[in-house]
Amino acid sequence: MAALEAAKGTIVLLAGFGLLGLLHRDLHSLSGDIVAHLHLNPAKKYPHIFIDLFSSLNDQRLWLMAGMALLYSTIRLVEAYGLWKQKSWAEWLALVGGCIYLPLEVYEIWRKASFLHISALVVNLVIVLLVAKVLLQKRQPKQPQA
Repeated sequence: MAALEAAKGTIVLLAGFGLLGLLHRDLHSLSGDIVAHLHLNPAKKYPHIFIDLFSSLNDQRLWLMAGMALLYSTIRLVEAYGLWKQKSWAEWLALVGGCIYLPLEVYEIWRKASFLHISALVVNLVIVLLVAKVLLQKRQPKQPQA
C-alpha cells in the first residue's frame, strides 16, 4: 500500500508541475492544436468540452490547481512514508482516506453501474477492510503465551 500511495503522490505532483508549464500560454489555441493533432472534430461534444475547459483556465486557476496537487501529493507521500515505517497514524490516515471515496463510488454505481465503477468500489472496500483489520489487531491486548 505504501508503494501505491507513493505512486499516486508522485503522479499528482508531476501533473501539478505540468500545470505550471501551462502558465502564460494561449490555452485556447493550445487546446485547438491538441484536438487537431488527435484528428478530432472540435464541433463534437467531448472535444468541444475540452476546448471550453482549457479556454476557461487562467494563470490564477492554474496556480490554484497546482497548489491543490502539491497538497494532495504531500499527504499521499507522507502517508506512504508512514505506511512504509508501519506507523499507526498512517494507517488511520489510509483508513479515513479510503472511506472518503466510498460514498462517491456507491453514487457512481447507483447512477450507472459499470465494471469500472464496481471494480473501484470492491478494490477500495478491500483496502479499507484490510487497514481496519490491521488497526483492530493492534488494539487487541497481546495474550501471554503459556
